[in-house]
Amino acid sequence: MVLSAIFMAMFDWFVVNVAASSLQTDLHAGEAALELIVGGYGFAFASGLITGGRLGDLHGHRRLFTIGMVAFAAASLLCGLAPNAWALVVFRVLQGGTAALMVPQMLALINTMFPVAERPRAMAAYGATIGVGAVAGQVLGGVLLDADLFGWGWRTIFYINVPVGLAAAALAARWLPRHERAHRPKLDPAGALGISAALALVLVPITLGRAQGWPLWTWVSMAAAVPVLALTLRYENVLARRGGEPVLDLSMVRERVFRSGLVISGGYLTFFAGFMLCLTLLLQNGLGLAPLPAGLAFAPLGLCFAGSSFFLARRVADRIGNRVMVAGTLTSLVGLTVTLAVLTWFGRELSPLALIPGMMIVGIGNGLTIPSAIGAVLSSGIPPNRAGMAAGVLTTAQQFGNAIGATVLGTIFFSALGSASGTGDYVTAMQAAALAGLAVLAVVSAAACTLPRRATH
Repeated sequence: MVLSAIFMAMFDWFVVNVAASSLQTDLHAGEAALELIVGGYGFAFASGLITGGRLGDLHGHRRLFTIGMVAFAAASLLCGLAPNAWALVVFRVLQGGTAALMVPQMLALINTMFPVAERPRAMAAYGATIGVGAVAGQVLGGVLLDADLFGWGWRTIFYINVPVGLAAAALAARWLPRHERAHRPKLDPAGALGISAALALVLVPITLGRAQGWPLWTWVSMAAAVPVLALTLRYENVLARRGGEPVLDLSMVRERVFRSGLVISGGYLTFFAGFMLCLTLLLQNGLGLAPLPAGLAFAPLGLCFAGSSFFLARRVADRIGNRVMVAGTLTSLVGLTVTLAVLTWFGRELSPLALIPGMMIVGIGNGLTIPSAIGAVLSSGIPPNRAGMAAGVLTTAQQFGNAIGATVLGTIFFSALGSASGTGDYVTAMQAAALAGLAVLAVVSAAACTLPRRATH
């Protein structure tokens, strides 16, 4: 029930990749509108997560989870009913904002509901759900588009959220525990606005920059994010020293394990989001697969991700502690190297089946890395009254990594592709993106090496 939030959030992030051509045909969406349909959800989601987490600390995680789930279902219905591309852009931004309300509550609930000894199992389930949701966006999205239920076409990918969301909200209201606190923290509106503004100043140009050729405003916007963030962090620090309750407690970020876990979690998803996007482009545009078979090609990766999270990560962690994240990133690095070797060996004769072994190894690495990084962050001495805040910061790092990865690796992919359109050209573009992915994984692996082998809390 609780995990339905991250499943739906990740599903709706990735499913639009599969539906892009249908949206272009049915809504006559131009490139700018299509970029915003995909990216508007992402930057609204990422920009609101810290505030969403703090609202959970303020008003109760069960209440915010339920409200967020109902709002997400309503926003999904509006997306399905969108009469044109720009209406869909607006509704996707709204959908991302509602996702930011429900997702941090889930991690906060895990952190408060489960004893320390049981949290690794819960984190494994969370990590597996991230992977299953992302892959389901590719697989189930292709199935729904191919089935064309009731003649709804692409609209089905949004309508499916409505009954699921309402059912999850009803179950949450009935079964999730209510946590009453003697002291309710106050909301910090200035800090929330400053953090959201700084994130938006980066995420909006990242989302739109490539399609528009990186005009001057994109660079000005990203540069402006630096002083906005610096002033906001200074304000948060002063507020904390004066006994106030900031939306972001900087003492958490100064904690070594918390900080390293954020870098690993966000950095790894930078690789994974870019990898998924570029592989989708290769399979559909380069190898000519329809959405359904292209989506099904990701199923082995998803199965390995889930299996590794549930059955392997904890056993490895019991033996080597936090070094499981080093093992996970190196496993993914091996998988990506295998993929690069396959691309180089087969060239324009590439078959989708040849990509599956490398994808499966990457899936195993995902399962070792992602839940372990989440567990490291949330087990780093976070007090219960900061659980929502910590979850918001963590999920912000993850979704920021998603946005950066899709943009950076996507830009490298399209730069290598140029105006060419042959299979060999797409293979070359994927090789360039894979090399960039290897560099990202090397950095993440180095960050994982800085963690103490065992938690000190």
